[in-house]
Amino acid sequence: MSIDAMHAAGQVVGRALTAVREAACVGVALLELDEVAREVLREAGAKSPFLGYRPSFAPTPVPAVVCASVNDAIVHGIPTRYRLRDGDLVSIDCGADPDGWVGDSAISFTVGRPRPADVRLIETAERALTAGIEAAVVGNRIGDIAHAVGTVCGTAGYGIPDGFGGHGVGRHMHEDPAVPNEGRPGRGLPLRHGMVLAIEPMLIASGRDGYHAAPDGWTLRTNDGSRAAHTEHTVAITEMGPRILTARQPT
Repeated sequence: MSIDAMHAAGQVVGRALTAVREAACVGVALLELDEVAREVLREAGAKSPFLGYRPSFAPTPVPAVVCASVNDAIVHGIPTRYRLRDGDLVSIDCGADPDGWVGDSAISFTVGRPRPADVRLIETAERALTAGIEAAVVGNRIGDIAHAVGTVCGTAGYGIPDGFGGHGVGRHMHEDPAVPNEGRPGRGLPLRHGMVLAIEPMLIASGRDGYHAAPDGWTLRTNDGSRAAHTEHTVAITEMGPRILTARQPT
C-alpha cells in the first residue's frame, strides 16, 4: 500500500530531523548538519529528493539533502560553513525516498539559550501545524486546512509569507494540490481517503509577510530582518482520520 510505503519514507525523515536537532549546538556548521542527515539517509538506503532538485526559477540545483534556514531565513536555506551561534533559531527541512515514495518534513528549534519570543514563535508554528492536521479529514476541503493554519498564525499576530505553503506528496516531493497557509473554510479541493499532503506553516515574527530571495537564489529572507519559523509533516487522509507519516522521535 502506498501510504505504508510513504510511512516508511517518513520514518527515515523523522530519524534524520531528530539526528540533526541533536547535533545542532553552538559552533556546529550548517554543512555538518547536512552531513548528519546524509548519514541517516545512507544508512536507510534512501535517496534525497532535495539533492539536485532544480525547478525552473532556481539558478542552481540544491547541493544538499536538507534546507537549513537560520534566524531571518524563512525557508529554502542552503547549508553553508556558517557556524551556529548562541540563541540562533534554526529551521531544517528534509526529505527521503527509500523506495520510490517520498516523505517530507520540517522542524524549527533554538540553539543555546533561547529567546522567549523565538520559543513562542516556534510553539505557535507547531500549534498551527496541529490545527492544519486536525482539519485534514475526509469530507473537508483544502480551504479548511488553510483556514485552520492561518487562524492560529493570525490570531497570534504573526505574518504568513504570501505564495508559500504545503503541497501534495507521493512519488515526487512536490505534487498537486497546493495547500496554502491561509484560506476560506469550505473552499477548494475536497479531501478524499488516500490523499497525502505536506502541511507546512511558515511564520514571520513581525506580523508582516514581506520576503526576498538571498543572493544564492534559494534562501527566502524576511524583508525587515525579523525571525521566522517553519514546521511541516507529511499527512495521509484516511477514513480513520489524519495519519502523520513523518512523526519525529522525542529528544
